[in-house]
Amino acid sequence: MDQELEGTAKALLQKAGETNAFIRQDVDAALDCMVQHCTPTRSINALLSGGISHLSALVRKCTAQHLANLVEKVGAARLLSGGKDLTERILPAVTKLAQDSSQETRFFGRRMLLSLSSHPDFDKILEKYIPTKDLPTIRDTVFTLKTKGLSGMPQSARGRRSLPGSGTVRASSLTRDSHSSCRSQTQSIADKTEYIKQISGLLGSKDFRERIKGIDQLVVDCQHNPNMVFDAFKARLQESNGKVNLHALESLQKIIHLMKDNLSQVVNILVPAIVDNHLNSKNNAIYSAAIGAINALILNLDNVLLLQPFCNKAKFLSGKAKVDLIEKVADLVTELYPRKPQVVEQKVLPLLWHLLGTSTHSGTIHGRGGSVRGATANLCQALHAQMGSSLSESAASQPANVHKGLNEFLRALT
Repeated sequence: MDQELEGTAKALLQKAGETNAFIRQDVDAALDCMVQHCTPTRSINALLSGGISHLSALVRKCTAQHLANLVEKVGAARLLSGGKDLTERILPAVTKLAQDSSQETRFFGRRMLLSLSSHPDFDKILEKYIPTKDLPTIRDTVFTLKTKGLSGMPQSARGRRSLPGSGTVRASSLTRDSHSSCRSQTQSIADKTEYIKQISGLLGSKDFRERIKGIDQLVVDCQHNPNMVFDAFKARLQESNGKVNLHALESLQKIIHLMKDNLSQVVNILVPAIVDNHLNSKNNAIYSAAIGAINALILNLDNVLLLQPFCNKAKFLSGKAKVDLIEKVADLVTELYPRKPQVVEQKVLPLLWHLLGTSTHSGTIHGRGGSVRGATANLCQALHAQMGSSLSESAASQPANVHKGLNEFLRALT
């Protein structure tokens, strides 16, 4: 991308002035990637060309913010080495940003000025590249920064915590306190890669206490960042340590409540991880937590998303898990059929035909709430209440034993 940076940065920075906050966030993420992965000097020149004198305060602030990250990444020694293509451009730009009319832009400009002032020959370099009339103001600013520190941090800048020479979040911030991790909403894409590595390390730790800590961290972060590490979290739902297992299930209920439909892409991962082992667990606490997680999904997500995974599991699981899921599907039929009749018929009728084709009169498989036969009867009742006589018509093409079983259930209903 180096050859294309100037044009790309200019186009992105133009969009940084948009009133749409979502567009500005995506621009910010793209520029973060540029800062992390492209040649730093090329990125600096691209930012200087694209936004340093823009009329929009939002564009200048965006430019200053990413430029500040680059200045810390490259370091004062290299930036003030005297190279014509760098020093003579960066120093006037930084001093200009440090005096900008926008408080946010000014903050990032002063942050860069403080960073560059650590160079041993800073004062001489300042005299060489800054007009004489501006020198007193800049020297006063540098003196204030060195004696009183950087203050006036704007709200939008809070949460960006970077290490010199990198744009990544400090690893220790994950476990220092829960509040610092709430700032993850402003992490760049590159930061997220580091975050994922760190949270995965906690979730995969050999020490079960660290794994529990990782789960708690994930719950806190979910309040501000929907990008979760579900592969690692799924492993905690399925692991053999009962304490971690239970804690993961209980925490999942909080995560579901916080993230709601943002979980739509991982429903097909979550449902099996919740139901495969836990709904047949002999541990009442784990079973109750798993039912709680399933109920949380039903309450917080569009139930259309849950219909297929619930039907799949109701078809192939055994024991009390099978009973529970058939009952849940029956509940979904009542809720969804009025608005999504075709979807319900497409997903649920194959499950009903399967259950009728494999059912026995004894109903020997029992769950906490009853037998598979009893649950199948409830599913028939839910479908019949919505479909009426068309349920029997739909069964006409099914094998004789399915048709016969359905008629028996429907006669029992009447």
